[in-house]
Amino acid sequence: MRNPNRIKLRHIAPNVVTVFAICAGLTSVRMSLEGHLETGLYFVLLAVFLDAADGKLARFLDSASLFGAELDTLADFFNFGIAPGVLLYNTLYIGTEHANIGWLATLVLAVCCALRLARFNLSTKSSGAPQKKAAFFVGVPAPALACLALMPIFIHLHGWQTEEIPLLCAAYTIGVGFLAVSTVPTFSIKHASIKRSQLPLAIIISIVLVTCLMVYPWPTLIAANLTYLASMPFSYRSEQKHSKSLADV
Repeated sequence: MRNPNRIKLRHIAPNVVTVFAICAGLTSVRMSLEGHLETGLYFVLLAVFLDAADGKLARFLDSASLFGAELDTLADFFNFGIAPGVLLYNTLYIGTEHANIGWLATLVLAVCCALRLARFNLSTKSSGAPQKKAAFFVGVPAPALACLALMPIFIHLHGWQTEEIPLLCAAYTIGVGFLAVSTVPTFSIKHASIKRSQLPLAIIISIVLVTCLMVYPWPTLIAANLTYLASMPFSYRSEQKHSKSLADV
């Protein structure tokens, strides 16, 4: 007979991963405050990886829970809404004449992330099929939002003087925030599939991508962000075709 006062350790494993993700986001903020910019960025990227891992682990162990979902949302808000904004503000705006506009962009980014997560949770609870199982996201998901928002820092580390265009960087950050709360369909790779014959090519591409991230991290992340932004018109057209095909059935 099952004891209601005891739970299996596998049920808390995904939550532990989520807590580690929160710790990564907090450490990123600390590194930013102490002037270790690159280390702070690495911790944000670690949080992105852990965010993907906790959901996969929960499904693998069949231990998904409402508690885990709420904890994951709180972690996403901090890691992808607050931590990137702090990195941007401390790197490009603090102590400059454009500090106020930079702080405004940071606030918009955080608020848009919160609104996007709230909409996601509401749509998941009110619909029979969770949004994450669809072929498209509605708007830019939180991890992608963080990576897009950090683009000015990637450019800064690559050697371009982003301090000379602070207003453009702020406008870009605000625009990225609006993409998160928009209804623009974006590709979801969580349930993407490939043909078996394409597996060798996919492995080679993955190896090249990981190698580039290790050797040339900032140009690779810039290219990844540009590719993601360029994919949005295609995801919009694909979603329209998909919706039309379903309507014709």
